[in-house]
Amino acid sequence: MSTTQDRHETPRMDPSTPPGAGAVTLCEAFQRAVAHAPDEIALRAYGRATELTWRDFANAVRAAAEGLASLGVARGDTVAMMTRNIPELVIADAAALHLGATPFSIYPTSTPEQVAYLVADADSRVVLYEPQFAPALTGIDPPECPHRITVDGVAGPSEITFYELLRQTSPGFDFDATWRAVRPCDIAALLYTSGTTGPPKGVQATHASILATLDCLSRALPYPVAGHVVSYLPFAHIGDRIASYYPALYCAHTLTTVPEMADVLVAVREARPTQWSAVPRVWEKLMAGLQSRGITPETMSKAKRSEVRASLGFDRARWLASGAAPLSGDVLDYFGRLGLPICDTWGMSECGIGAVNPIDDIRPGTVGRVLPGLEYTLLPDGELLLRGPTVMAGYRKNPEATRQAIDAEGWLHTGDIATADADGYLTILDRKKELIISAGGKNMSPANIERQIKAASTLIGQACVIGDRRPYNTALLVLDPEVSAAFAAAHGLANAELGPLSTDPVVQRHLEGAVADANSRLSRVEQVKKFAVLPVEWAPSSDELTPTMKLRRREISRKYADVIESLYAPVTDSGATQAARMR
Repeated sequence: MSTTQDRHETPRMDPSTPPGAGAVTLCEAFQRAVAHAPDEIALRAYGRATELTWRDFANAVRAAAEGLASLGVARGDTVAMMTRNIPELVIADAAALHLGATPFSIYPTSTPEQVAYLVADADSRVVLYEPQFAPALTGIDPPECPHRITVDGVAGPSEITFYELLRQTSPGFDFDATWRAVRPCDIAALLYTSGTTGPPKGVQATHASILATLDCLSRALPYPVAGHVVSYLPFAHIGDRIASYYPALYCAHTLTTVPEMADVLVAVREARPTQWSAVPRVWEKLMAGLQSRGITPETMSKAKRSEVRASLGFDRARWLASGAAPLSGDVLDYFGRLGLPICDTWGMSECGIGAVNPIDDIRPGTVGRVLPGLEYTLLPDGELLLRGPTVMAGYRKNPEATRQAIDAEGWLHTGDIATADADGYLTILDRKKELIISAGGKNMSPANIERQIKAASTLIGQACVIGDRRPYNTALLVLDPEVSAAFAAAHGLANAELGPLSTDPVVQRHLEGAVADANSRLSRVEQVKKFAVLPVEWAPSSDELTPTMKLRRREISRKYADVIESLYAPVTDSGATQAARMR
């Protein structure tokens, strides 16, 4: 039995309708934004003296579109981009859209082999890049991708700079006729999956599906008029596009680009966004930082809480959101008492944002209800299926994978195991392919166990639970480098390096307490009996993590096989084991 969210209009916080409402392509939404607020600031760059009005933005997009057309880019072609979040990226992306072409971004951490695969799979003949990423382009076959555009510096052979691109002309090119010829079914973004179970798949999002996501989302979390958004997550992922870039086009918001993740919280304080999204780890670190300063909402006056919100840059925020994994109740409660309720959301590249907690009825542990206009159903094994206008057009050049993902009735098989309460609030338990089945036949969610462990201590940067076909669960723990330094200073530890800290008795005792605390919230069969602390950091796009911070469980199991086996080895009288035993 499927459940459809009621298609009633959520009362808006402002009576005005976003300029892009009713547009059939992102190009039309963009042009409406320009007409709506030509002299308002459209694009800003954190750390740079770059500020464009919507009129300036439109002129730059027009020039870039003609420049790309002069290189042979036309409707149906793809344009590869490998840059950080900078204005040139936004301009190039919008320019490609106006040609009816498909822009796609590559994670800056990608290897030459990964870049070569993506560019070849996308059939891109043009790549825009920042000079520091030039080494990653060495695997690209020049005849297959002959045009390179460098953002800064001096162009090499067969290259032009971005600013030379803006001066290129294409005889006979008609910008207005070209963008008006773009159709809702044209592919507006190519988003490659993380490739945890095989080669990355290219998710094809259309103009229609992206606009449908914005329309559905605006009913659940109304967009404020005269808004301001901050773009800091990679454009290669759907998150920033749906949270920042596309809403800016849809609502004529000001978009501030932030090239370095380390600067995002400072940039937020400057930009004072009207809506902002972050992954749980960012919220957890922000809470830890506030607590270290003695900020306890329950003892603060209303005026003091308002002062704290302003100091964070959230004094204008109409709503805040979290995605990728559910936030712990402690984090939600902490920020809620500060007057900053955070809406947990759920989504995936294949459908954009699919579910969200309403701002006035947040239920911790859930990802909220499916967006108005979408419907869902749960299979007998708990897999969540979603259907509606936000679903992708399919995977690029992969009809078999498309058939496996979207059935004959239009249901997207998400691969997520979920439950739903009587009011339709969804709780995501885990990925279907990642469930642990113990030696005793008990099904468990490793992600749920990992969330409990990480929530027990900010010192734990990553946790990977092992237990499939095993007699009990164990875990590999990785320390958070930033928190580790503060922990070492607070406890008088001489060496704050991850290696020495991973074996330090003070750290071990702290982690034992954290895991014990997590175990108290888990059933007996779910509890972690032993753990090992690794003397390394797991970074995005590493052997252990995807660019979107998902665990590469298969690779982790292979790489740390010896450590994992030691966790299941019999404990000798001398206690000679790499595992830390739980008391």
